[in-house]
Amino acid sequence: MKKTMLLVAALLMAPLMANAADFKEGVHYKVINPGPGSAKPEITEFFSFYCGHCFNFQKTVVPTIKQTLPEGVTFDQAHVEFIGGPMGEQMSRAYAIAKQLGVLDKVEPALFSAIHEKRQRFTSADDIRDVFIANGVSGKDFDAAANSFMVNSQVAKMRKDTKNAGIQGVPSLIVNDKYLVMTDNIKSYQDMLDIAYYLAQNKP
Repeated sequence: MKKTMLLVAALLMAPLMANAADFKEGVHYKVINPGPGSAKPEITEFFSFYCGHCFNFQKTVVPTIKQTLPEGVTFDQAHVEFIGGPMGEQMSRAYAIAKQLGVLDKVEPALFSAIHEKRQRFTSADDIRDVFIANGVSGKDFDAAANSFMVNSQVAKMRKDTKNAGIQGVPSLIVNDKYLVMTDNIKSYQDMLDIAYYLAQNKP
């Protein structure tokens, strides 16, 4: 029985492995860094709270990533500032604050929901602060983190990484700080993951 299950699994994986062999630079991925890339395999999703596609990606794809991420590969996110006008930077800061306070699991979906489901219009940092408080974060903790060294550093890093990667649309996946998954020739988010997993585990 065990041998049969292994055989079935191998057959199911065969098409994916064949497709992986066909992934080509300039078609499925782009080299954004001529250097060696990250020391350990990693996949980073660049996103914006204001992006509807990112909202769908967060609800449907990120849970899949967390369940199927190859062993030894890490997953992270980075918020971009170029969507949302003046609030773009504030939302990047909100993401960094939530990460610093360890409340991403509550605040990230709450911010997405406020924008895309409740149609809330954010006009200031105080509006963001209210979302944190509504999700169990004290105003004192929010204020302490908002302009802390760690949060300022994270915001600056996300801004720098976005520029260095040449991110122009989101959601985008960067693999090993070296490859950008191209979306021109894909048909689904699963295609994005297949390419990202391939790049994370191989050195083309």
